[in-house]
Parts: sequence; C-alpha cells; structure tokens
Amino acid sequence: MFDKIKSKFQGIIQRLSEREIKEYELNEILDEFMYSLIESDVSYDTANHIIEFIKRKLIGRSIPRFKANLKDIVKNVVKEVLLEILISGRCDDLYDTILSSAKKPYVIVFFGVNGVGKTTTIAKIAKYLMDKGLKVVLACSDTFRAAAIEQLKYHADKLGIRMISHQYGADPAAVAYDAIEHAKSKGIDVVLIDTAGRQHSNVNLMEELRKIVRVVQPDLKILVLDALTGNDAVTQARYFNDNVGVDALIFTKVDADIKGGAIISVLYELKKPVFFLGVGQRYSDLIRYNAQEILDMIINK
Repeated sequence: MFDKIKSKFQGIIQRLSEREIKEYELNEILDEFMYSLIESDVSYDTANHIIEFIKRKLIGRSIPRFKANLKDIVKNVVKEVLLEILISGRCDDLYDTILSSAKKPYVIVFFGVNGVGKTTTIAKIAKYLMDKGLKVVLACSDTFRAAAIEQLKYHADKLGIRMISHQYGADPAAVAYDAIEHAKSKGIDVVLIDTAGRQHSNVNLMEELRKIVRVVQPDLKILVLDALTGNDAVTQARYFNDNVGVDALIFTKVDADIKGGAIISVLYELKKPVFFLGVGQRYSDLIRYNAQEILDMIINK
C-alpha cells in the first residue's frame, strides 16, 4: 500500500517538475535556426529537413519545467543531425582503397565545372600517391580548353612524372585510353585522368565525359567541388551524379572563409564519401575529411 502511495506521489512531483515541449514554443527558435542554416549556405531543402527532424525529435518531449533552456536543447539536436549528415562523408583513405583493389592500373577520372581547382587537385593527388610509393601517370583528356594541356604538363614536370596528351580537339576518350595502355606497358599503378571543366548546361561536353567513362570504365569517378559556391554546388553534384555517376567527392578552397553549408547540402543530397579537402595551392595542401571539424566550422560561425 505504501509503495502505491509513494509511486503516485513521485508521479505528481514529476508532473509538477517537468513539462512537454509544444510546437508553438519551438517555432520562433526554429525560424532563427533555419535562417542561420541558410545564411551558412545550407540549401533550403536540407535546412527544411533539419528543422522537420528537430520537430519530430522534440515536440512532446519532457524537459525540466524550470531549469531547461529550450534554445540550448534545440542547438544540441541541430548538432546531432548535422553530424549525422557529415558522418555520411567518411571514407577509407584513397591509398588504402587503391591497394585493396586487384586492378592495375587503378584508373581515376576527375570532373567538375570550370574554376573549381580540378587540375591542381589532380596534381596534389599525384604527389600524395607518389609519397606513398605508387607510380602515377597523368592523362590530359581536356582537349577543349585553351592551355589545359600546358597547365597539366606544368604539374607533371614539377612532379617528375609522365603526362599523356594529344592535340587540342582530339578525342578525350582516346587520350584516356592511351594513358591506360601506357600504364599497363610501364607497370604504373595509377592513372589520373583530367577532363574538361564543364558547366552542367553544356550538353556536348557532358556527352564527351560519358564517352570517357564508357571507354575506360574507371575504378573511381571523383567530383571536385568548390566549397565557396554555396547552393550551386548542390545543382552541380546532382547533375553530374545523374549523368555520369559520382563515386566520391573532393572539396576545394576550404582554407578560405567558407560557411560549410555547401558541404552539408551536397552530402545530404548525394550521401557520397569525401576523400579530401583542398586547403591551399601547395601540393601538400590536401587534408583528410573530418566530419567534426566541418561541424565546428558551421556551429561556430
């Protein structure tokens, strides 16, 4: 009998000391967080997903009636959902990925729009793999843009490796094919294929990229994105993934004052792994992706 009285008393105390979170009291706080996310270049769809997740998580939840700070509770849930999205970008080291494959040479095609730093990123990857003891050859399948061959050759010469190229206007797929044959004949471990930077609206260049992929059947297709481009990065990622397929991502210009939202939005959209972040112009300015660091970058803005 005394146990029943004690239990009822404890229930009364709990009801007096706790309350349920109501939707109306969340709205103002969530509006503020929604604005902050969009200000940080998170796409509207992604920001809306985060807000709806918070509502499902918190509405009806019991919290201390007097001591709880609802804004802090919401902020912690925002961190939770952002980290969940960012963790989807974790992946194995590129070197380990190559070693785990029985394929030789291992063929990687890089693509992305003009200006993202794709060619410099390829040179960084080449240096990274060479430092790990792998033999690398570059392929200039950008036969469209003026000075593209010279730009990649500059990096090849600095790194002391071979670059395979044809004349401007040649078939980009043929260049990639020749680079792979060269690698086979010379016992080279990895072929890195540069392609023409293309806007997603350029149908002809996109068809050329599809042809390269059909001809060489790459082991890895890496999309290079500029972390400063905000919502446009999502449009690019979606279009490349729909047209040629994306296996992994690299974000460049992360050393600049980025807001981090582009990375969040692309990962929410594609759920693809991120190999590296570009943080400068030197060959060593390439770091492994770290979800917690990106979260801190966004939260501390």
